[in-house]
Amino acid sequence: MNSEIKEIIELKTLSKTYRNGNIEVQALKQINLTINYGEFVAIMGASGSGKSTLMNILGCLDRPTGGDYHLEGIDIKEKTDDQLSFIRNQKIGFVFQSFNLIPRTSALKNVELPMIYGKIPSRDRKDRALELLGNVGLGDRYHHMPNELSGGQKQRVAIARALANKPTIILADEPTGNLDSQSSVEIMGIFTKLNRENRNTVIIVTHEPEIAEYTDRVITFKDGNIIQDERKKEVV
Repeated sequence: MNSEIKEIIELKTLSKTYRNGNIEVQALKQINLTINYGEFVAIMGASGSGKSTLMNILGCLDRPTGGDYHLEGIDIKEKTDDQLSFIRNQKIGFVFQSFNLIPRTSALKNVELPMIYGKIPSRDRKDRALELLGNVGLGDRYHHMPNELSGGQKQRVAIARALANKPTIILADEPTGNLDSQSSVEIMGIFTKLNRENRNTVIIVTHEPEIAEYTDRVITFKDGNIIQDERKKEVV
């Protein structure tokens, strides 16, 4: 972390337009947004509001059509695809609604995967993967395949994998969308702990108000615009 930079994410007049033949759809319209290190943020909005488009841009999975995006002071629009891939691997941990685990591959190997891309030595990969699985309560399930795990356990593996390369930011897209109520509570407890104890910046896209309640700041989108940005009282 660069101690001179308070903002981990800074968007200035950011826009995204999709073209389908002669039709243009403005998914994001001149967004100005700053997220600081260590914040716990929910991004809310109905389907088509722009929240998923924003998540893809924040995660360097897509590029804006206009405006600026700085991530830890890095001007994202100046980067090549290969450079963006490196940034994703080193700075961002992703958690998805559908888990995105590799089938017929153990929990351990799933967690190791980002470290392979990060060129971490084999012995170190295994040790860190085992540690991370233990931290999310799956120390005794490391050899299990995804089809041998419950939905909540799969999401725990996905969180462990997201943490593999010690990212600064965790981006979670509807992380409780496929989970029952109890599993959702447990998963949000893990995110809360990561934010409070590890000081990870956690950004969660959700349409569920009860999930947003866990966070300290709720940003609501509608028709490609931010219509509300509500901060709760500072957490000491």
